[in-house]
Amino acid sequence: MTFTAVELIETKRDGGTLSSDAIEWLIGAFTDGTVPDYQMSAMAMAILFNGMSPEELAVWTRAMLESGDVMDFSDIPARKVDKHSTGGVGDKISIPLAPLVAACGVAVPMMSGRGLGHTGGTLDKLESIPGFVTELDTQRFREILTEHGLVLAGQSGELAPADQKLYALRDVSGTVPSIPLIASSIMSKKMAEGLDGLLLDVKTGSGALMKGIERSRELARTMVGIGESYGVNTIAFITSMEQPLGTEVGNANEIKESIDVLRGEGPDDVTELTLAFAEAMLILGGIDSPRDRLDGAIASGAALDKLIEVTIAHGGDPRVIEDPSLLARAPREAVVAAPFDGYVTRCDALTIGAASVRLGAGRAQKDDIIDPGVGVSVKAKMGDRVTAGDALAVVRYTDESRWVAQRHNLASAWEISIEQVQPPRLVVERINATSF
Repeated sequence: MTFTAVELIETKRDGGTLSSDAIEWLIGAFTDGTVPDYQMSAMAMAILFNGMSPEELAVWTRAMLESGDVMDFSDIPARKVDKHSTGGVGDKISIPLAPLVAACGVAVPMMSGRGLGHTGGTLDKLESIPGFVTELDTQRFREILTEHGLVLAGQSGELAPADQKLYALRDVSGTVPSIPLIASSIMSKKMAEGLDGLLLDVKTGSGALMKGIERSRELARTMVGIGESYGVNTIAFITSMEQPLGTEVGNANEIKESIDVLRGEGPDDVTELTLAFAEAMLILGGIDSPRDRLDGAIASGAALDKLIEVTIAHGGDPRVIEDPSLLARAPREAVVAAPFDGYVTRCDALTIGAASVRLGAGRAQKDDIIDPGVGVSVKAKMGDRVTAGDALAVVRYTDESRWVAQRHNLASAWEISIEQVQPPRLVVERINATSF
Protein backbone atom coordinates (compact mmCIF):
# COMPACT_ATOMS: atom_id res chain seq x y z
CA MET A 1 0.00 0.00 0.00
CA THR A 2 1.27 3.47 -0.88
CA PHE A 3 1.13 6.36 1.56
CA THR A 4 2.40 9.90 1.68
CA ALA A 5 4.19 11.37 4.67
CA VAL A 6 1.91 14.42 4.67
CA GLU A 7 -1.28 12.40 5.08
CA LEU A 8 0.23 10.37 7.93
CA ILE A 9 1.46 13.54 9.66
CA GLU A 10 -2.01 15.07 9.33
CA THR A 11 -3.64 11.92 10.73
CA LYS A 12 -1.45 11.96 13.83
CA ARG A 13 -1.65 15.77 14.12
CA ASP A 14 -5.44 15.50 14.31
CA GLY A 15 -5.34 12.79 16.98
CA GLY A 16 -5.92 9.84 14.67
CA THR A 17 -4.43 6.36 14.79
CA LEU A 18 -1.89 5.13 12.27
CA SER A 19 -2.43 1.67 10.79
CA SER A 20 0.23 -1.01 11.02
CA ASP A 21 0.84 -0.74 7.27
CA ALA A 22 1.21 3.04 7.53
CA ILE A 23 3.76 2.81 10.36
CA GLU A 24 5.79 0.13 8.61
CA TRP A 25 5.82 2.20 5.41
CA LEU A 26 6.82 5.37 7.27
CA ILE A 27 9.73 3.77 9.16
CA GLY A 28 10.98 2.07 6.00
CA ALA A 29 10.70 5.24 3.92
CA PHE A 30 12.44 7.33 6.58
CA THR A 31 15.26 4.77 6.82
CA ASP A 32 15.90 4.75 3.07
CA GLY A 33 15.63 8.54 2.75
CA THR A 34 12.30 8.73 0.92
CA VAL A 35 10.82 10.61 3.88
CA PRO A 36 13.14 13.55 4.67
CA ASP A 37 14.17 14.77 8.11
CA TYR A 38 11.80 17.73 8.10
CA GLN A 39 8.75 15.52 7.60
CA MET A 40 9.85 13.03 10.26
CA SER A 41 10.41 16.00 12.61
CA ALA A 42 6.80 17.02 12.02
CA MET A 43 5.64 13.48 12.74
CA ALA A 44 7.71 13.36 15.92
CA MET A 45 6.10 16.61 17.09
CA ALA A 46 2.62 15.24 16.33
CA ILE A 47 3.45 12.13 18.37
CA LEU A 48 4.78 14.30 21.20
CA PHE A 49 1.46 16.15 21.37
CA ASN A 50 -0.95 13.27 20.74
CA GLY A 51 0.88 10.13 21.86
CA MET A 52 0.44 6.64 20.46
CA SER A 53 -1.89 3.80 21.30
CA PRO A 54 -0.34 0.59 22.70
CA GLU A 55 -0.97 -1.07 19.33
CA GLU A 56 0.76 1.76 17.45
CA LEU A 57 3.70 1.68 19.84
CA ALA A 58 4.13 -2.09 19.44
CA VAL A 59 4.20 -1.81 15.64
CA TRP A 60 6.45 1.30 15.72
CA THR A 61 8.97 -0.45 18.01
CA ARG A 62 8.97 -3.60 15.92
CA ALA A 63 9.43 -1.60 12.71
CA MET A 64 12.37 0.27 14.26
CA LEU A 65 13.87 -3.04 15.43
CA GLU A 66 13.39 -4.71 12.04
CA SER A 67 14.82 -1.76 10.10
CA GLY A 68 18.23 -3.41 10.57
CA ASP A 69 20.03 -6.47 11.91
CA VAL A 70 19.20 -8.37 15.09
CA MET A 71 22.23 -9.71 16.98
CA ASP A 72 22.53 -13.29 18.16
CA PHE A 73 24.98 -13.90 21.01
CA SER A 74 23.63 -17.33 21.95
CA ASP A 75 27.09 -18.82 21.41
CA ILE A 76 28.49 -16.71 24.28
CA PRO A 77 27.95 -18.85 27.41
CA ALA A 78 27.55 -16.02 29.95
CA ARG A 79 24.18 -14.38 30.28
CA LYS A 80 23.89 -11.09 28.43
CA VAL A 81 22.55 -8.15 30.45
CA ASP A 82 22.53 -4.49 29.49
CA LYS A 83 21.51 -1.24 31.17
CA HIS A 84 20.06 1.98 29.84
CA SER A 85 19.40 5.36 31.41
CA THR A 86 16.88 7.87 30.10
CA GLY A 87 19.55 10.51 30.65
CA GLY A 88 20.54 12.86 33.42
CA VAL A 89 23.00 15.52 34.45
CA GLY A 90 26.26 14.07 35.75
CA ASP A 91 24.89 10.60 34.99
CA LYS A 92 28.07 8.65 34.31
CA ILE A 93 26.77 5.47 35.98
CA SER A 94 27.12 3.25 32.89
CA ILE A 95 30.87 3.81 32.73
CA PRO A 96 31.81 2.30 36.11
CA LEU A 97 28.82 -0.05 36.10
CA ALA A 98 29.55 -1.99 32.92
CA PRO A 99 33.14 -3.07 33.75
CA LEU A 100 32.12 -3.83 37.34
CA VAL A 101 29.36 -6.20 36.19
CA ALA A 102 31.55 -7.75 33.49
CA ALA A 103 34.31 -8.37 36.04
CA CYS A 104 31.78 -10.48 37.98
CA GLY A 105 31.02 -12.81 35.07
CA VAL A 106 28.03 -11.30 33.26
CA ALA A 107 28.46 -10.33 29.59
CA VAL A 108 27.51 -6.69 28.99
CA PRO A 109 26.84 -5.72 25.34
CA MET A 110 26.35 -2.07 26.28
CA MET A 111 24.97 0.01 23.48
CA SER A 112 24.76 3.66 24.50
CA GLY A 113 23.78 6.98 23.00
CA ARG A 114 24.97 10.54 22.75
CA GLY A 115 23.73 13.51 24.69
CA LEU A 116 20.10 14.50 24.26
CA GLY A 117 19.16 18.09 25.06
CA HIS A 118 20.65 19.10 28.42
CA THR A 119 21.56 15.52 29.36
CA GLY A 120 24.99 13.99 28.79
CA GLY A 121 25.74 10.98 26.59
CA THR A 122 27.84 7.95 27.51
CA LEU A 123 29.44 7.84 24.06
CA ASP A 124 30.51 11.48 24.30
CA LYS A 125 32.12 10.79 27.66
CA LEU A 126 33.92 7.67 26.41
CA GLU A 127 35.26 9.55 23.41
CA SER A 128 37.03 11.96 25.75
CA ILE A 129 39.45 9.03 26.24
CA PRO A 130 41.98 9.62 23.43
CA GLY A 131 41.58 7.10 20.64
CA PHE A 132 38.47 5.42 22.09
CA VAL A 133 36.33 4.25 19.16
CA THR A 134 32.61 3.81 19.87
CA GLU A 135 31.45 3.31 16.27
CA LEU A 136 31.84 -0.42 15.64
CA ASP A 137 30.43 -2.66 12.98
CA THR A 138 28.53 -5.74 14.10
CA GLN A 139 31.53 -8.04 13.64
CA ARG A 140 33.87 -5.93 15.77
CA PHE A 141 31.14 -5.47 18.40
CA ARG A 142 30.86 -9.27 18.64
CA GLU A 143 34.63 -9.79 18.75
CA ILE A 144 35.14 -7.41 21.68
CA LEU A 145 32.17 -8.83 23.60
CA THR A 146 33.34 -12.41 23.04
CA GLU A 147 36.91 -11.72 24.13
CA HIS A 148 36.32 -9.33 27.02
CA GLY A 149 32.73 -9.93 28.16
CA LEU A 150 32.09 -6.23 27.67
CA VAL A 151 31.71 -3.78 24.81
CA LEU A 152 30.92 -0.05 25.11
CA ALA A 153 29.65 1.18 21.78
CA GLY A 154 27.06 3.13 19.88
CA GLN A 155 24.62 1.40 17.62
CA SER A 156 26.13 0.33 14.34
CA GLY A 157 24.64 1.38 11.03
CA GLU A 158 23.25 -2.13 10.68
CA LEU A 159 21.36 -2.10 13.99
CA ALA A 160 18.02 -0.25 14.16
CA PRO A 161 19.14 2.39 11.62
CA ALA A 162 15.71 4.04 11.77
CA ASP A 163 16.29 4.77 15.43
CA GLN A 164 19.80 6.06 14.78
CA LYS A 165 18.40 8.67 12.39
CA LEU A 166 15.42 9.58 14.56
CA TYR A 167 17.50 9.78 17.76
CA ALA A 168 19.67 12.56 16.31
CA LEU A 169 16.60 14.31 14.91
CA ARG A 170 14.72 14.34 18.21
CA ASP A 171 17.66 16.02 19.94
CA VAL A 172 17.41 19.10 17.71
CA SER A 173 13.66 19.25 17.05
CA GLY A 174 12.30 19.65 20.59
CA THR A 175 10.74 16.19 20.67
CA VAL A 176 12.96 14.42 23.21
CA PRO A 177 10.36 14.09 26.04
CA SER A 178 7.82 11.95 24.12
CA ILE A 179 7.14 8.71 26.02
CA PRO A 180 6.38 6.63 22.88
CA LEU A 181 9.48 7.93 21.10
CA ILE A 182 11.72 7.40 24.12
CA ALA A 183 10.37 3.90 24.77
CA SER A 184 10.56 2.76 21.16
CA SER A 185 14.03 4.25 20.72
CA ILE A 186 15.50 2.54 23.76
CA MET A 187 13.73 -0.76 23.40
CA SER A 188 14.23 -1.22 19.66
CA LYS A 189 18.00 -1.02 20.23
CA LYS A 190 17.96 -3.20 23.31
CA MET A 191 15.77 -5.92 21.82
CA ALA A 192 18.17 -6.06 18.84
CA GLU A 193 21.03 -7.03 21.17
CA GLY A 194 19.88 -10.55 21.92
CA LEU A 195 19.70 -9.92 25.68
CA ASP A 196 18.79 -12.21 28.56
CA GLY A 197 18.11 -9.30 30.91
CA LEU A 198 17.81 -5.53 30.89
CA LEU A 199 18.00 -2.91 33.62
CA LEU A 200 16.43 0.50 32.99
CA ASP A 201 17.19 3.69 34.90
CA VAL A 202 14.28 6.10 34.44
CA LYS A 203 15.12 9.53 35.80
CA THR A 204 12.55 11.82 37.38
CA GLY A 205 12.83 15.45 38.45
CA SER A 206 13.95 18.79 37.08
CA GLY A 207 16.96 17.44 35.20
CA ALA A 208 15.13 14.45 33.72
CA LEU A 209 13.23 14.12 30.48
CA MET A 210 10.24 13.16 32.63
CA LYS A 211 9.78 15.85 35.28
CA GLY A 212 7.01 14.23 37.32
CA ILE A 213 6.80 10.82 38.96
CA GLU A 214 3.62 9.79 37.12
CA ARG A 215 5.17 10.26 33.67
CA SER A 216 8.37 8.58 34.84
CA ARG A 217 6.31 5.66 36.08
CA GLU A 218 4.39 5.52 32.79
CA LEU A 219 7.64 5.42 30.82
CA ALA A 220 9.13 2.74 33.07
CA ARG A 221 6.05 0.53 32.82
CA THR A 222 5.88 1.01 29.06
CA MET A 223 9.47 -0.12 28.57
CA VAL A 224 9.21 -3.01 31.03
CA GLY A 225 6.12 -4.18 29.16
CA ILE A 226 7.93 -4.06 25.81
CA GLY A 227 10.91 -5.97 27.23
CA GLU A 228 8.79 -8.69 28.74
CA SER A 229 6.79 -9.03 25.49
CA TYR A 230 10.08 -9.94 23.77
CA GLY A 231 10.94 -12.47 26.49
CA VAL A 232 13.63 -10.31 28.12
CA ASN A 233 13.54 -10.11 31.92
CA THR A 234 13.37 -6.35 32.50
CA ILE A 235 13.67 -4.28 35.67
CA ALA A 236 13.29 -0.51 35.91
CA PHE A 237 14.49 1.80 38.66
CA ILE A 238 13.00 5.27 38.94
CA THR A 239 15.74 7.52 40.31
CA SER A 240 15.94 11.17 41.30
CA MET A 241 17.38 13.81 38.98
CA GLU A 242 16.58 16.96 40.96
CA GLN A 243 20.29 17.70 41.30
CA PRO A 244 23.31 16.39 39.38
CA LEU A 245 24.70 12.95 40.14
CA GLY A 246 28.10 13.09 41.75
CA THR A 247 30.21 16.22 41.60
CA GLU A 248 31.22 16.32 37.93
CA VAL A 249 29.23 17.42 34.89
CA GLY A 250 30.92 17.27 31.50
CA ASN A 251 32.81 14.59 29.64
CA ALA A 252 36.47 14.07 30.59
CA ASN A 253 35.74 15.08 34.18
CA GLU A 254 32.97 12.47 34.38
CA ILE A 255 35.39 9.82 33.14
CA LYS A 256 37.67 10.73 36.04
CA GLU A 257 34.80 10.41 38.52
CA SER A 258 33.89 7.03 37.03
CA ILE A 259 37.46 5.85 37.59
CA ASP A 260 37.21 7.05 41.20
CA VAL A 261 34.15 4.83 41.68
CA LEU A 262 36.02 1.76 40.43
CA ARG A 263 38.82 2.58 42.86
CA GLY A 264 36.34 2.69 45.72
CA GLU A 265 36.79 6.46 46.02
CA GLY A 266 33.74 7.82 44.20
CA PRO A 267 31.01 10.13 45.52
CA ASP A 268 28.44 8.45 47.73
CA ASP A 269 25.48 8.92 45.37
CA VAL A 270 27.25 7.63 42.26
CA THR A 271 28.66 4.69 44.20
CA GLU A 272 25.26 3.87 45.72
CA LEU A 273 23.49 3.77 42.35
CA THR A 274 26.33 1.90 40.65
CA LEU A 275 26.21 -0.85 43.27
CA ALA A 276 22.39 -1.01 43.32
CA PHE A 277 22.24 -1.38 39.53
CA ALA A 278 25.15 -3.81 39.45
CA GLU A 279 23.51 -6.03 42.05
CA ALA A 280 20.28 -6.13 40.01
CA MET A 281 22.21 -6.90 36.82
CA LEU A 282 24.07 -9.77 38.48
CA ILE A 283 20.77 -11.20 39.69
CA LEU A 284 19.43 -10.95 36.12
CA GLY A 285 22.65 -12.68 35.05
CA GLY A 286 22.17 -15.55 37.48
CA ILE A 287 25.14 -14.72 39.75
CA ASP A 288 24.94 -15.85 43.37
CA SER A 289 25.98 -13.62 46.31
CA PRO A 290 26.06 -10.55 44.04
CA ARG A 291 27.04 -7.95 46.63
CA ASP A 292 30.05 -9.97 47.80
CA ARG A 293 31.14 -10.39 44.18
CA LEU A 294 30.87 -6.65 43.55
CA ASP A 295 32.77 -5.67 46.67
CA GLY A 296 35.50 -8.13 45.76
CA ALA A 297 35.78 -6.85 42.18
CA ILE A 298 36.37 -3.30 43.42
CA ALA A 299 38.70 -4.25 46.27
CA SER A 300 40.85 -6.50 44.08
CA GLY A 301 41.08 -3.97 41.23
CA ALA A 302 39.41 -6.41 38.81
CA ALA A 303 36.71 -3.89 37.87
CA LEU A 304 39.23 -1.15 37.08
CA ASP A 305 41.35 -3.66 35.17
CA LYS A 306 38.30 -4.55 33.08
CA LEU A 307 37.84 -0.88 32.14
CA ILE A 308 41.51 -0.68 31.12
CA GLU A 309 41.18 -3.89 29.15
CA VAL A 310 38.12 -2.77 27.21
CA THR A 311 39.60 0.70 26.63
CA ILE A 312 42.54 -0.94 24.86
CA ALA A 313 40.14 -3.13 22.85
CA HIS A 314 38.34 0.02 21.66
CA GLY A 315 41.60 1.66 20.64
CA GLY A 316 41.70 4.01 23.62
CA ASP A 317 44.76 5.18 25.54
CA PRO A 318 44.84 3.22 28.83
CA ARG A 319 47.25 5.72 30.40
CA VAL A 320 44.39 8.12 31.09
CA ILE A 321 42.61 5.42 33.12
CA GLU A 322 45.74 4.83 35.17
CA ASP A 323 46.43 8.59 35.45
CA PRO A 324 43.24 10.66 34.94
CA SER A 325 45.22 13.92 35.12
CA LEU A 326 46.10 13.19 31.47
CA LEU A 327 42.45 13.68 30.44
CA ALA A 328 41.45 16.86 28.62
CA ARG A 329 40.99 19.98 30.72
CA ALA A 330 39.74 23.30 29.35
CA PRO A 331 42.21 26.17 29.78
CA ARG A 332 40.06 28.69 31.65
CA GLU A 333 38.51 28.39 35.10
CA ALA A 334 35.93 30.36 37.05
CA VAL A 335 34.14 30.00 40.37
CA VAL A 336 30.45 30.34 41.16
CA ALA A 337 30.47 31.62 44.74
CA ALA A 338 27.84 31.49 47.48
CA PRO A 339 26.37 35.00 47.94
CA PHE A 340 25.73 34.52 51.68
CA ASP A 341 25.77 31.98 54.51
CA GLY A 342 23.18 29.24 54.77
CA TYR A 343 22.16 25.80 53.53
CA VAL A 344 21.77 24.80 49.90
CA THR A 345 18.09 24.10 49.30
CA ARG A 346 18.27 23.80 45.51
CA CYS A 347 20.97 22.64 43.12
CA ASP A 348 19.02 22.47 39.90
CA ALA A 349 20.14 19.75 37.51
CA LEU A 350 18.38 21.22 34.48
CA THR A 351 20.04 24.63 34.82
CA ILE A 352 23.49 23.13 35.37
CA GLY A 353 23.09 20.68 32.50
CA ALA A 354 21.86 23.31 30.06
CA ALA A 355 24.69 25.69 31.00
CA SER A 356 27.32 22.98 30.52
CA VAL A 357 25.95 22.21 27.06
CA ARG A 358 26.09 25.89 26.09
CA LEU A 359 29.63 26.14 27.40
CA GLY A 360 30.64 23.43 24.93
CA ALA A 361 30.11 20.13 26.76
CA GLY A 362 27.10 19.21 24.60
CA ARG A 363 25.40 19.95 21.29
CA ALA A 364 22.90 22.61 20.29
CA GLN A 365 22.87 21.15 16.76
CA LYS A 366 23.45 17.53 15.80
CA ASP A 367 26.75 18.25 14.03
CA ASP A 368 28.25 20.41 16.81
CA ILE A 369 31.69 19.34 18.08
CA ILE A 370 31.95 18.72 21.83
CA ASP A 371 34.84 20.11 23.86
CA PRO A 372 35.75 17.19 26.18
CA GLY A 373 37.63 19.43 28.63
CA VAL A 374 34.66 21.69 29.39
CA GLY A 375 32.89 20.87 32.63
CA VAL A 376 31.31 21.94 35.88
CA SER A 377 32.54 20.63 39.25
CA VAL A 378 29.69 20.92 41.72
CA LYS A 379 31.01 21.82 45.16
CA ALA A 380 27.76 22.25 47.12
CA LYS A 381 24.55 20.25 46.85
CA MET A 382 21.23 20.12 48.66
CA GLY A 383 21.63 20.06 52.43
CA ASP A 384 25.21 21.35 52.42
CA ARG A 385 26.21 24.26 54.66
CA VAL A 386 28.00 27.11 52.85
CA THR A 387 29.59 30.39 53.88
CA ALA A 388 29.53 33.53 51.75
CA GLY A 389 32.29 33.25 49.16
CA ASP A 390 32.48 29.46 49.24
CA ALA A 391 32.57 27.79 45.84
CA LEU A 392 29.23 26.40 44.73
CA ALA A 393 30.88 25.24 41.52
CA VAL A 394 34.15 25.46 39.63
CA VAL A 395 33.71 25.85 35.88
CA ARG A 396 36.27 24.94 33.22
CA TYR A 397 35.70 26.47 29.80
CA THR A 398 37.46 27.44 26.58
CA ASP A 399 35.39 30.24 25.05
CA GLU A 400 35.23 33.41 27.18
CA SER A 401 32.14 34.71 25.40
CA ARG A 402 30.24 31.53 26.23
CA TRP A 403 31.15 31.86 29.89
CA VAL A 404 30.04 35.50 29.99
CA ALA A 405 26.70 34.46 28.49
CA GLN A 406 26.19 31.61 30.98
CA ARG A 407 27.62 32.73 34.30
CA HIS A 408 24.47 34.38 35.67
CA ASN A 409 22.28 31.57 34.41
CA LEU A 410 24.52 28.95 36.02
CA ALA A 411 24.57 30.83 39.33
CA SER A 412 20.76 30.72 39.40
CA ALA A 413 20.90 26.91 39.80
CA TRP A 414 21.56 27.29 43.54
CA GLU A 415 19.25 28.57 46.25
CA ILE A 416 20.44 29.11 49.81
CA SER A 417 18.30 29.39 52.93
CA ILE A 418 18.66 29.44 56.70
CA GLU A 419 16.61 26.21 56.82
CA GLN A 420 18.37 22.94 56.05
CA VAL A 421 16.71 20.45 53.69
CA GLN A 422 17.41 16.81 53.05
CA PRO A 423 18.40 15.78 49.54
CA PRO A 424 15.86 13.58 47.72
CA ARG A 425 16.39 9.85 48.02
CA LEU A 426 18.14 8.41 45.02
CA VAL A 427 15.96 5.39 44.29
CA VAL A 428 12.32 6.43 44.18
CA GLU A 429 10.76 3.20 42.97
CA ARG A 430 11.56 -0.19 41.43
CA ILE A 431 9.29 -1.65 38.74
CA ASN A 432 9.19 -5.06 37.13
CA ALA A 433 6.51 -7.03 35.30
CA THR A 434 4.75 -7.99 38.53
CA SER A 435 4.51 -4.35 39.72
CA PHE A 436 1.52 -3.46 37.52
